[in-house]
Amino acid sequence: MPVPKFIKQLYITNRLVWVLIGIACFFILTYFLPVLFEFGLILLGLVLLLFVVDILLLFRHPEGLQAKRKMADIFSNGDDNKILLELKSAYPFAIKVLVMDEVPVQFQYRNFQLAAGLKYGETAQLVYYLKPLTRGEYWFGAINCLVSSPLALAERRFPVAAEKMVMVWPSFHSLRSYELLAHNATTSEIGSRKVRKLGHSLEFEEIKEYVPGDDLRNVNWKATARKGGALMVNNFMDERSQQVYCLIDKSRVMKMPFEGMTLLDYAINASLVLSRVALVKYDKAGLICFDENRGKMVPADRKGIQMSLLAETLYRQQTNFLEADYEKLVTLVKSRITHRSLLILFTNFESMSSLQRQLPYIRSLAKQHLLLVVFFENTALQEQVKQPVEDLEQLYIKTITEKFIAEKRLMVKELQKYGIQAILTSPQQLTTQTINKYLELKARQII
Repeated sequence: MPVPKFIKQLYITNRLVWVLIGIACFFILTYFLPVLFEFGLILLGLVLLLFVVDILLLFRHPEGLQAKRKMADIFSNGDDNKILLELKSAYPFAIKVLVMDEVPVQFQYRNFQLAAGLKYGETAQLVYYLKPLTRGEYWFGAINCLVSSPLALAERRFPVAAEKMVMVWPSFHSLRSYELLAHNATTSEIGSRKVRKLGHSLEFEEIKEYVPGDDLRNVNWKATARKGGALMVNNFMDERSQQVYCLIDKSRVMKMPFEGMTLLDYAINASLVLSRVALVKYDKAGLICFDENRGKMVPADRKGIQMSLLAETLYRQQTNFLEADYEKLVTLVKSRITHRSLLILFTNFESMSSLQRQLPYIRSLAKQHLLLVVFFENTALQEQVKQPVEDLEQLYIKTITEKFIAEKRLMVKELQKYGIQAILTSPQQLTTQTINKYLELKARQII
């Protein structure tokens, strides 16, 4: 026999439980004072009557509460994403609402609750944020609301069907902020700083009137003479339409997690932001994702849909557990990228021997293109070094840890020895450091 809908929606409150416990204790007392027994029965009957009244108050309004969830269709990976719950009461009295939203299982929230108080006809908005750490599909379930009246002896559950799937794409919340900083500055932890231009671009932009700070070497004397003595200077702009490719290693070395996200996700987020900055600087952005196979390639371009193509491609990338084949990468680059380009290789090396195995292929890439190798510091080792030494075992661990950290710095020196640009950065600073280096290379006109 199916359970009636009324029973499914009815819950008792903690207040009722404690009141009944108190009455039970009172009845125990009547064992020693029988004269109080009838008073206990009256008290129990009054509580049961109020309980019935509370049920009638809650269930006499079929649509006593309305709930709605508002959020974006796409979430940004590694960022706080806003979810808004809108509640509206139709009860003629004040109510309290306990909201239990069924968030996606990826977050593993076991006791997620939000509380609100509403008067008649009042609308309340509850806001919370979710920070996904992996790309993919996230399913939201129903919105369960427990409503109680001022008596607070019973609760009514309002299950609101609000099932919805959202897609978690590579981080795009920071695109706008980095885009604004990309015009004439580079980013840093404390703000932005100008990059000193080391020479002049070959692309002429305009002749303008001199203002303090302009380079006097750019004075256009002919234009100055025509203006009757007002200094006019030639203004140059950065060279445009240069190709910038992000090469992302998807092998097992990028599976290592930091603060819940893998190195691959950090590289994907940085690549998306860097591609946007390159397009803002009128360059062409492209992408190659590789592992033991040749991988997926998006040719460099700056057409209107380029960011959509890059974001969709990056969304679908997953880490493989085999070692990357750099020989196939070199073959792909030589066959598909015929013009000199900036190649930004996101990978990771944990030992000098792993770098030495791939160094011939890395040097081959650097012969025809400007290559920037980006790999990661192990922040857990950095924390280990800061720990105080109290015994011989800890001294041994600290010595080995410092050896690994020093070896990472030697890898940077080894790459620079062959004229290869390199960045050793923490995962958290990857985007900032990479964009800084790109703007520096562009300002120095090395690309």
